[in-house]
Amino acid sequence: MAARSIASLTLSFGLVSIPVKLYSATESASTVRFNLLAKDGSRLKQQYVSDKDGKVVERAEMVKGYEFEKDRFVIFQPEELKALEEASTHVIEIVAFVPEKSVDPLYYDKAYFLSPDKRGGKPYALLMAAMRKSGRCALARWSWKAKQYVVQVRAQEDGLVLQQLLYAEEVRSLKDLNIEPVDVTAAELNLALQLIEQISQDSYDPAEFKDEEKLRILAAIDEKISGKHIVASERAEAHEGAQVIDLMEALRASLGGGDAKRAKAPAAKAAAPAVKAVETVAAIPSGALKERKAAKRAPAVVEEAVAAPARARARK
Repeated sequence: MAARSIASLTLSFGLVSIPVKLYSATESASTVRFNLLAKDGSRLKQQYVSDKDGKVVERAEMVKGYEFEKDRFVIFQPEELKALEEASTHVIEIVAFVPEKSVDPLYYDKAYFLSPDKRGGKPYALLMAAMRKSGRCALARWSWKAKQYVVQVRAQEDGLVLQQLLYAEEVRSLKDLNIEPVDVTAAELNLALQLIEQISQDSYDPAEFKDEEKLRILAAIDEKISGKHIVASERAEAHEGAQVIDLMEALRASLGGGDAKRAKAPAAKAAAPAVKAVETVAAIPSGALKERKAAKRAPAVVEEAVAAPARARARK
């Protein structure tokens, strides 16, 4: 199916104007959605009820208000709200060129594609080549659907991407978490670097990853459509019941057992819950627990792992 543009715009910087078309870069239908129904299978509709008298209020009778104090509102009429809206514009006005890496991906919001419109091919190609050569991206202002955005325009191999950016007040800071600094030893750092090197790749290929949870739910839906009863799967939670006692031992075990763990994965899925529980206990590095503590805690770990599927079913 051919892509359909959602707007015709103008990318402007200085005295240069580039006619472009705007396309959505992402799909929003990735989530499996369930409808809320009554027990007899009939659809339900949402209604708004007055907090004062409990009566249903029709949409035609609704107004919008801003709460400036507890339970005190100023009411805005539709024409007043319309006057406050930012007028949409067809111009994306470039205000600066900055190094592409200077924009933290934390500020990225929705992404769009830009393609040249009529008579825009040459200036579009020139801007794309110049940005790629300079290693810079453009920062621009854009008003769209009653809101003003700061956007990034960056050059990729096949064209230009327009990325809506979040404002500073929309992004929280890690400093607010007050994370306590902890020192690591040179030996720990060296082992961690070896582990990173062992499973490093040269690039990110999004096609390598599938939404396995979504595929599992869709398969269950197909079974339900065919008349089968859905039974909760007994999927073992990773490392449930295991304890990391020694960081160095855990790093060494990760370095030495990466391939072995991947080879054992299919067999582990077919194992009975009790066997999984025993393997979880065995995963604790030898010598990490004192003999007295191991004798006490191992049965509790087994009981915890066996009880996990029952808890998962209870939560559902």
